[in-house]
Parts: sequence; C-alpha cells; structure tokens
Amino acid sequence: MTQKTKLDMEYNSQMEELIMPEYGRNVQRLIFHAKTIENDEYRQRFVEQIIRLMFQMQPMNRTIDEIRDKLWKHLFRIASYDIKASPPSGIIPTPEAAMKKPGKVEIPQQELRFRHYGSGVQKLIRKALEMEPGPKREGLVSVIASYMKLAYRTWNKEHFVSDDVIKADLEIISGGRLVLSDSIENLIAPQQGNQMRRKFKPSGGGSPSRQFNGSGNNKGGSNKNRQMPPRNKRK
Repeated sequence: MTQKTKLDMEYNSQMEELIMPEYGRNVQRLIFHAKTIENDEYRQRFVEQIIRLMFQMQPMNRTIDEIRDKLWKHLFRIASYDIKASPPSGIIPTPEAAMKKPGKVEIPQQELRFRHYGSGVQKLIRKALEMEPGPKREGLVSVIASYMKLAYRTWNKEHFVSDDVIKADLEIISGGRLVLSDSIENLIAPQQGNQMRRKFKPSGGGSPSRQFNGSGNNKGGSNKNRQMPPRNKRK
C-alpha cells in the first residue's frame, strides 16, 4: 500500500500583491490582521508593535521623528487608509496628502550672454550697486572684475581674454552704473615662479659642494673628466 503525500506550495504569483515590497509579505499580513481586530486598545498596541518591526528595517540615516512619521504613513498606505489607529503626532494620513505634489521651484533668471560668470557675480554686482560711491565701492568693483576674469579663463582656457573685455562686460551687466577705474592695469597679476636651488654637501671634507639650479645644470664642475669605478666582474 502506497501512501501519497500532497505538498501544498505557495507561489508569489498566487498571493496577494505587495503594496510596498520593501517591508515584505509578513508585515503586510500583520497590517491586514490588525484591520480585523475589533478592540481599539488592543489594535493600537498591535499597530505600534508593527511600527517597531518596520523601524528595524529602516537604515538610520534620518532622525527618529522623521522615520516614525514616514513609517506611519507607509502603514496607512499598506492598509489602504482603512485602519483605526492613532499616530503619535495625531495627524491621520490620508490618500489626498500622499498625492500632494511639492510646489514649483522658481529658477532664477540670468542673463544668458554672461552666464559663464556665474550667479555669484550677479549678486556681487547688485550688492555693489546698493553701496554709496567711494573707495569701498571701487575696491569691491575691482574684486568683482578680477573674479570675472578668473571665471572667464576657467570657462574657456584656450581663449585669451583682455581686461577691456571684462570692463565692457561689467559695464553692460551693471547697466552702465559700474565702471572700472582706468588706474587698474592688470586685473589678475601673473604668477611668478620661484627658482629652487638644491645644495649637496659631501659627507667627507675632500670635494667641494655642488650647487644645482632649477634647470638641473651642474654649477660645481663637469662630469667629463670624472672616472667611474670599475664594475665587479662575476667569476
């Protein structure tokens, strides 16, 4: 006599659809079970335990209050917003609040011709226009022009820009109200490299010291007449 064993297998395709797969099927079934609890006090405690279980599944990259509010919103979403429970904040999540879209972000309008200078230059120019004419304002205008030239050279390294171009652009952006003084010759001074010298002093007292300049030329003498020691031949 043979005995047949019937093994009942459950496949995901045969189960209910997961509303939020990141919490898994067990959490969803616990929330569905909480909806069937008639006692309000027991249901509230049961839901709070589900929140603690969901809390353990979240990475700790936010504050506890932010995570708790998000978990309650997710719990109500999984329950199709049809569960009697009270979040700690007292605000019951609704589907209308979940579908609420953020406000439109206003993009600051800039002059397209001079956007390579960046928005910081526009702010500095507006700040300079608010100042009273005088040495302080002229100093700020000189700093703005120097930064404009640096930004232009960073934006287009292969193209040479003269101070006259920067002065003209500054005057156009400011509406002719900021004019760079003619006494300023160079907006950005050229960098001057320092020559490095290395001095080698011998450990003994026989040979003189050798000095080398930045190009690597030997100032102490020539290597033509110097004899190298013979190499040891392998036997």
